[in-house]
Amino acid sequence: MKADAAGKSAYSPDDYKDIINLPHHISSVHPQMSMESRAAQFSPFAALTGYEDAIKETGRLTEERIELEEDEMGGLDRKLRLLQERIGDRPEISVTYFRPDVRKKGGAYVTVTGRVRKIDLPGRSLVMEDGSRIAVEAVTGVEGGLFS
Repeated sequence: MKADAAGKSAYSPDDYKDIINLPHHISSVHPQMSMESRAAQFSPFAALTGYEDAIKETGRLTEERIELEEDEMGGLDRKLRLLQERIGDRPEISVTYFRPDVRKKGGAYVTVTGRVRKIDLPGRSLVMEDGSRIAVEAVTGVEGGLFS
């Protein structure tokens, strides 16, 4: 090995001429490693498993549930009564409701559009044609041609 004018080491092909043409060693004891196993040695190591998911969850935003005013609740009640009267017509409506988050405080407002199969009075829920149930207490808005 030689040093250049700046003091850095400079290699020349002559430095390796004693080993450059040696045959590749093949073990007689250990089987040759597959390409997948060799590549796996250099895969990234995740020391903090789940940390990235925890950061995403912390940064995920939720909304607070809004309490309806007295007049808004009265309007919603009138719409639900009209829907109950006309349930046999299977009117298509859009229902906006609050869905609580299962992991943290708050939730999200969701709007679904479909046809109501029935209003389950004892269970206090709207049963949609697809079988999904929406709690009447969670409903914040109902829209559709029926209410025009």
